[in-house]
Amino acid sequence: MNVRIELSYTTPKGTEAAFTSEEMRAKKALLLAEDLEKTGRMKNIMFIDNHENRWNLKELRKQMEEIKTEPHNVTVYFDGGFDLETNKSGLGCAIYYEQNNKSYRLRKNALVDELETNNEAEYAALHHGIQELELLGVHHLPVTFIGDSQVVINQLKEDWPCYEEELAKWADRIESHVSKLGIDAEYKLVSRKENKEADQLASQALKEIEITSTSEVKA
Repeated sequence: MNVRIELSYTTPKGTEAAFTSEEMRAKKALLLAEDLEKTGRMKNIMFIDNHENRWNLKELRKQMEEIKTEPHNVTVYFDGGFDLETNKSGLGCAIYYEQNNKSYRLRKNALVDELETNNEAEYAALHHGIQELELLGVHHLPVTFIGDSQVVINQLKEDWPCYEEELAKWADRIESHVSKLGIDAEYKLVSRKENKEADQLASQALKEIEITSTSEVKA
């Protein structure tokens, strides 16, 4: 969860001013605010997320304790590949998250044969990642979805129109699932090189190499 800090500062002689920080991880914001509070010159410290939800120090500490045991700080890399010769699609997703003060990576792929284009495979790969989030128990949290498909990312960000009926159905399905889970979705476009892990998982699926693994990621 990302928040910004808003606070009032008073000098020893009583001059007061208001300050707002840049957006940052809630854990970092708490550390900074607690350190600033020790000066005794800070008042009205508040934390605000991008939906304008507000917490004071006590409330944010409680919020962070509640989500610590659940998957949070979630990022999903996804990629889909379509084989014209076999009419099969490979779906790949790599999910990074934190839980109980540890970092994890979940890798999952799937081979499907009901799709007709590469763009459908890209959408299906993203939906595959969302299904895995539901199984993990991710809900009512911000999630960043990262892919190299300009069509999928730009259509879901509503930067590009979606004229193809099948792709529109996929977009609706994804938006409905995201809404059901209460996820605050951010979509980010990267190069294929930056998405090589999900790309490899999709390629392995097309070769009928099934991957399902969860491992701890060391800092």
